[in-house]
Amino acid sequence: MRPVTDVLIVGGGPTGLMLAGDLAATGVSCAVIERRDRDSNLTRAFGVHARTLELLDSRGLADDLVATGRPSSRMGWFGLDFFHLPTRFPYVLITPQYETERLLGDRARALGAEIVTGTEALALRQDPDGVDLTVREPGGQVRTLRTRYLVGTDGAHSMVRRELGLPFPGQSVVRSVMLCDLRLLDPPADSVTAKATGDGFVFIVPFGDGWHRVIGWNRRNQLPDGAPVDFEELRDLTRRVLGTDLGMHDPRWISRFHSDERQVPRYRDRRVFLAGDAAHVHSPAGGMGMNTGLQDAANLAWKLTAAVRGWAPEGLLDTYHAERYPVGRRVLRTSGAILRAVMIRARPLRAFRDKVLEAATRIDPISRHLAGAVSGIDMAYPAPPGAHPLVGRRAPDIPLAGGTPRTLYRALRPGRFLLVMPPDAAKPALPVTGWSDRVDLVTAGGMTRNVVLVRPDGYIAWAAVDADRADRAATIRTALNEWCGPAAGRVAH
Repeated sequence: MRPVTDVLIVGGGPTGLMLAGDLAATGVSCAVIERRDRDSNLTRAFGVHARTLELLDSRGLADDLVATGRPSSRMGWFGLDFFHLPTRFPYVLITPQYETERLLGDRARALGAEIVTGTEALALRQDPDGVDLTVREPGGQVRTLRTRYLVGTDGAHSMVRRELGLPFPGQSVVRSVMLCDLRLLDPPADSVTAKATGDGFVFIVPFGDGWHRVIGWNRRNQLPDGAPVDFEELRDLTRRVLGTDLGMHDPRWISRFHSDERQVPRYRDRRVFLAGDAAHVHSPAGGMGMNTGLQDAANLAWKLTAAVRGWAPEGLLDTYHAERYPVGRRVLRTSGAILRAVMIRARPLRAFRDKVLEAATRIDPISRHLAGAVSGIDMAYPAPPGAHPLVGRRAPDIPLAGGTPRTLYRALRPGRFLLVMPPDAAKPALPVTGWSDRVDLVTAGGMTRNVVLVRPDGYIAWAAVDADRADRAATIRTALNEWCGPAAGRVAH
């Protein structure tokens, strides 16, 4: 293992692997430190939402991941519809987390990231120039690694967060949730089966190869996480909630867990960052946990690349917290609201809840808003006053003119900015040459009058209406300086 790297990542789950692949794609040296010595097939997450699939598509991974799972255009307790989402992926993909980890890990390794397993991070120390990380290797040897930046993606019990002395305020929202992978003699036809009664709730999804994941909460039997789960308890709960146990048999994994709502007060401490569950945890309702972590990684990776390469504009690294903290806060509130609605006990209140939510999801604007929020498609970052309405929003996967790449998301795969010009714009000497090491110039394939600068994470940094003005080049140059740093030749390494 290299003793010195540009970026060290503590935690080899989906968030850490996504971050490692994105950094390696831009030539940043990075390594992932993972305490586990082997991959685990026993994971909780199983839903990949539309915006996350778009991010994976811009990394060439989405189609392979979709092939491992089962798309569902309806999700959740109240039949939320995704089919009208403006995306190539109008659904939630049901697939085990380990499939996502496998693809992200393979990509990261292929691009040159080092992934070290069976190695435990013990302590860290920062100074103005970097971070020292003390680790214990598989043979018991203790050594110190040096890095310019360190990212903790090491989960809810994050060692990195603890070493920084950061609190993790919040509360437990549900306890004694049963989790089981098993087979069914009479599997339901729907991709997602979910129902709640006064006794508790049951959630069932297919997991491939004839397996199903069952999540159940029994209000009558609240036990500590470590308490053994009686398979008959899960079968009995399912019969009480669904009216049948669907022929449950052959459990290969069964456990009990609790769920918290917690968020660290800041995602950055000088040269150390937190992402994924190390920064925020919430209830599994809505299936937004892993998705939020992957989007943290996409937001942070290009900013770290800019810092390592020496062209990061002033304050760029601080925008990671400024942009992602509010997103994490909204996810906590949304998932918490869903869970609390599901857990209502009194029959009259449950009947009222069901009628209100059924009516609300039939109102098209409300249904679209809810689907856009849960899927991540409508998530936007704050825009400065007076900015073009597109700024801060996700860039859609528009066709591009000129052959290859044929779409915007394919053009994003190298991890660079895109300057998207209208198809009918004249081509004077555009001021991209000085930024050619980090910006690609492409032409929109459809009718648009906008000039758009797209960030490497697929969000619109800047936009303007193109009127073939004489000052177009100067306007674009100003935007490039603001977002992409000084032109080549003026970058301080």
